[in-house]
Amino acid sequence: MSRPIVLFENMRAVPYVPFYLAAERGDWARAGAEVRIETSPATAQTAAALLDGRADVSWGGPMRVMLHHDSDRDCPLVCFGQVVSGEPFVLVGRHANPEFRFADLAHSRDWPGPRIGVAVDVPTPWMTFQDDLRREGIDPAAINRAPDLPMAANVARLEAGKVDVVQVFEPYVDRLVAGGRGHVWHRFARRGDMSYTSFYTTRRFAAERRETCRALVRGIAAAQQALFAETADEIAAQVAGWFPDFDRAALARMIEGYRSSGVWARSPELPAETFVRLKASLLSGGLIGYDVPYDRAVDDAITAEALAG
Repeated sequence: MSRPIVLFENMRAVPYVPFYLAAERGDWARAGAEVRIETSPATAQTAAALLDGRADVSWGGPMRVMLHHDSDRDCPLVCFGQVVSGEPFVLVGRHANPEFRFADLAHSRDWPGPRIGVAVDVPTPWMTFQDDLRREGIDPAAINRAPDLPMAANVARLEAGKVDVVQVFEPYVDRLVAGGRGHVWHRFARRGDMSYTSFYTTRRFAAERRETCRALVRGIAAAQQALFAETADEIAAQVAGWFPDFDRAALARMIEGYRSSGVWARSPELPAETFVRLKASLLSGGLIGYDVPYDRAVDDAITAEALAG
């Protein structure tokens, strides 16, 4: 191989544990891909870095690829190799609500409803949340949405009693629950597979470095097998270096919570129906206006070729 490829991580986050596991286990090297992982300067710049040559491949949401296709019908970006299949975001409330229903979030004539801190750090969580509400017959405007702030600020508002429920991912979920300051109301992963995170690159790179892309898929497939074969403690020990500020036991709890709730895919295939489910949320929320064709935005043949070999 001529040089290591630059693989951009969208941001450092617990939902991306399978990628870190592949790196730590040497799965990509064994599969034939020499990888240098770099962190994107900003989530909104990840796709742009592929287009201008700062990175070769990245991982992140197919949402970003659809956004680029929405603005440019000739966009060369393509996804391959699904890794995060279920949504990693969770509703955490100040008080327990074991029988949670989405209807609990809607206001009525006599009640304003719980104050909700929506995750706005990236677009997808609200897009999928509002789509869930619509599918339950609830107008998204009928919830008592607090003024938008980043997740960390919403957690502080929850702890101060200024909101009643927040939409967050790990490590915020564990910190609230383990600290006795929050209760899990709903895991959005219950929705099922919706192609939350994959690799993506340009069509040119996928054509010219096809074997490298196949090696990335073979490597992540090996990591996915290990992810479901080993204990959460064992996985936490392997990826702990990526999260130096996390308590090891807490990291293991986060891993087990995500694994048991269906956040992580067991195989790297990226089926059309799961892509369509994500796309439907982006369309209903108005983030995109173009019904991006699956075969324009996904090259799942890479995965088929990798697994067949």
